[in-house]
Amino acid sequence: MLPFLDLTSEFPDVRSALIEPNGLLAAGADLSTTRLVNAYSKGIFPWFSDDEPILWWSPNPRMVFQIQNFQPSRSLVRFVNKARLKVTLNHAFESVINACAAPRKDQSGTWITDDIKKAYCELHRIGYAHSVEVWENNELVGGIYGIAIGKLFCGESMFSHIANSSKVALSTLIGYLRLNGFPILDCQVKNNHLISLGAVEIARDQYIDQLESLISLPTRPDIWRPKDLDLRRFVVRSSNISTNTTSSCNHGI
Repeated sequence: MLPFLDLTSEFPDVRSALIEPNGLLAAGADLSTTRLVNAYSKGIFPWFSDDEPILWWSPNPRMVFQIQNFQPSRSLVRFVNKARLKVTLNHAFESVINACAAPRKDQSGTWITDDIKKAYCELHRIGYAHSVEVWENNELVGGIYGIAIGKLFCGESMFSHIANSSKVALSTLIGYLRLNGFPILDCQVKNNHLISLGAVEIARDQYIDQLESLISLPTRPDIWRPKDLDLRRFVVRSSNISTNTTSSCNHGI
């Protein structure tokens, strides 16, 4: 039987999650900042629709980008060299999450409910949720958002209003995470689009082992302050970085 959590309940051990549907762990509780930070610190995330209770997941295997091994595609590098785009960090978090929640041609609904948006905007306010924005002529055309705890980054969702803009946001974010010593970008659930971009699956136990050390690692105080990001530094130059070093996104990415 699926555990139903009240406001004081602890999460069950992730190894008790269901095999089918893969990773469903519990239902109930709330979306408070304390609950959400605790969830991500244990390898758990919320994923549910408006007509469902809050559902908590920890799938096995887990999909991640191994940051030291990531290389932007040649076609993306050529696009970036020609495009006139600006990329920023934490300039428009609410706009990004709203764009990610908007209806898409290939989806009948969205898991980014009003409650999710409210909860993650509060996480952004207190310094846990972050966004990368892509701009063309001062118009927001792409972006990605996620959660950072220590040197763990969990990607939540991304959007694109022009060709390649979500790939630009993702690649710039990965380049920025590489610069700041993050080993992985968690994508949570297998997705063919993510696989095409270089994401891989790892065992949940391996992910949890890494997570426990990553969330305790310190980061620079200014890492998440709003700033412009050098698109060519984090995408074009990243394409030339050797990938000989091995290190060890999500329902929405």
